[in-house]
Amino acid sequence: MDIIFLNEVKVQTRLGVPEWERMTPQTILLDIEIAYDLTNACKSDDVADTIDYGIVVNRIRQTLAENSFQLVEALAEHICQLILKEFGALSVKIKVAKPAILPGLKALGVIIERSR
Repeated sequence: MDIIFLNEVKVQTRLGVPEWERMTPQTILLDIEIAYDLTNACKSDDVADTIDYGIVVNRIRQTLAENSFQLVEALAEHICQLILKEFGALSVKIKVAKPAILPGLKALGVIIERSR
């Protein structure tokens, strides 16, 4: 299986359990692995035979700007389902990190993996 990866994608979203935390967009970091058959793209050298990662990042930024989430788990699931359904990925693994949210903590988050 082939993997397209996007590391440390910075995005803005409204995220948090208390309502006040969701009032202002905050930066989160995403690491994304997208499983896709890249055989044709390797031969053709044509972006039409792969998933355009620029479009994926723009679509994620758009959906996160339009939605808010209480839990990083729900945000991660939302992104996985978006990539599976809209881009035809075979599977998606995503790490969502919410940096410096607690004193003395570099980041917190989740890693989930979903497939069709």
